[in-house]
Amino acid sequence: MEKVTGVGGVFFRARDPEALAKWYLDHLGIEGPGPSIWRQEAGPTVLMPFPRDTEYFSRAEQQWMINFRVADLDAMVAQLEAAGIAVERRDEWDSEIGRFARIHDPEGNPIELWQPSA
Repeated sequence: MEKVTGVGGVFFRARDPEALAKWYLDHLGIEGPGPSIWRQEAGPTVLMPFPRDTEYFSRAEQQWMINFRVADLDAMVAQLEAAGIAVERRDEWDSEIGRFARIHDPEGNPIELWQPSA
């Protein structure tokens, strides 16, 4: 069976696409769209449908949530907080698969940060 080899892109609507792309570059280091394309490091990726009535995504109308892997969650959290970005941490989010934190982009989209267990 032929299989996909990875995530090729994440596409979503935005009120101000240019400003939002700049926010992702400035705070998370994600390049693009444009002449340069963000190249992610190899690692685990999870595709996981959630029940329609989940409260995990923050807002009931939210249909998706992106999860980014990070090498050092504590350093990323410190960097984001220094930039004035609110970071949510919950002890129950830390598990045998890793540690988690959540932020929201300027348009309110939830972003999960994941430091996988070694």
